[in-house]
Amino acid sequence: MAELLTIARPYAEAAFGLAKDQPEQAASLKAWSEALSRLAAVVQSPDAARLLSDPKVSAADSARLVSEVSGGLNQGQQGFVRVMAENGRLSVLPEVLLHFESLRNEYEKVCAAEVRSALPMTDAQLSDVVNLLSKKFGRPIKAHVVVDPSLIGGVSVAIGDEVIDASVSGKLSKMASALMN
Repeated sequence: MAELLTIARPYAEAAFGLAKDQPEQAASLKAWSEALSRLAAVVQSPDAARLLSDPKVSAADSARLVSEVSGGLNQGQQGFVRVMAENGRLSVLPEVLLHFESLRNEYEKVCAAEVRSALPMTDAQLSDVVNLLSKKFGRPIKAHVVVDPSLIGGVSVAIGDEVIDASVSGKLSKMASALMN
């Protein structure tokens, strides 16, 4: 993973630089995030993985196919995909996305939070959680919700290396640990 991030970092920084240098910076950063997300999803599919590892498929063909399947890429994004294909690096697009989002969050002074919930959350519930986290951390929060039935109930929130576990399974684990000691 660390090696992939090392490979992906210069591409993420280049994409971030391209996005940041546009006149409509906020819209450009969002567009690049969305494009990189689609590109990462495409290259993670089994069919794309087979295609990208096939030595008979040229870099130009790989770039064209990945761009077409991803859809909605502007010229700069298509050029970015071509450069990555020419260097044989399309498979690291998921890591490029991760590092790009990290750069974007830092630039926008936003904390990224993964909110794990036992059940799907309503918009009002998510808004309440985000507001509480914003107050606690003193920064806007960008939340990504993951439904995890193993939590039984409640939520668990991860921001950076800090975890706030307010789940039923977390409380049961603490209770079991206390009973064992």
